[in-house]
Amino acid sequence: MTSEIPTPLIEFLYRDDLDILVGRWGYQPDPRELPAVYQQMTDQALAKNARFWLQDIRRRTVNDPSTTEWLLTKFFPDMAQRLGGRLYIAYLVGPALHESIVKQPGYVPAEAYDGKPFATSFFGDEGAAIRWLQIQQTDKVH
Repeated sequence: MTSEIPTPLIEFLYRDDLDILVGRWGYQPDPRELPAVYQQMTDQALAKNARFWLQDIRRRTVNDPSTTEWLLTKFFPDMAQRLGGRLYIAYLVGPALHESIVKQPGYVPAEAYDGKPFATSFFGDEGAAIRWLQIQQTDKVH
């Protein structure tokens, strides 16, 4: 297995106009590829001090439970600390993946993240996801 990330199948782009780090996932990655992908995302986020992320995972069909556990318990809290404020992640998902995610045991809705160093929410519409992130940006005391 190679640690190189297929490009342009996964792309991270910082949108200065929106103050949002956008990740576009063009395929379903093998979980073994994710450390390199998340390192690339970390590098981009730290370079821009980006705490507002839009992750377009509409082309993904499966949510790996061990990756989800790692994101929620280690990666997101660590990134919030490294970025010096609350981290917000809006996931843009397709209908089948969205249903799979919300039906998983332990699924936590966005409002349950109060008091945590990060918050996530899931959307089927990119405009709605960006609006949610912009609402979070209006409260600069994160």
